[in-house]
Amino acid sequence: MIYETRVYRCVPGRLPALLKRFETITLKLWEKHGIRQAGFFTTLVGESNQELTYLLAWESLADRDKKWAAFQSDPEWIEARAKTEADGQIVANIVNQLLVPTSFSSVK
Repeated sequence: MIYETRVYRCVPGRLPALLKRFETITLKLWEKHGIRQAGFFTTLVGESNQELTYLLAWESLADRDKKWAAFQSDPEWIEARAKTEADGQIVANIVNQLLVPTSFSSVK
């Protein structure tokens, strides 16, 4: 297993729109494409409270590449993303990392 951490820094005031999009649209499309989330988090204490951090679980890099590409090119996602950004951009930038558990990690 590999894990991906993604941090979305929102345009000021747009975090609620991002949370709503994930809850009502994105997660259903991920299910359709076999993408497994391992947790979603907002920042309680830290540099910015305009961030959404989440983890994804993948069987391999090939699994990630295949499923992520299918999701990104899904016409339903493209349309939904455009609709949710009709009032303006939601995400200012995204930082992601692909992680491998250590031999002593409780998550394998």
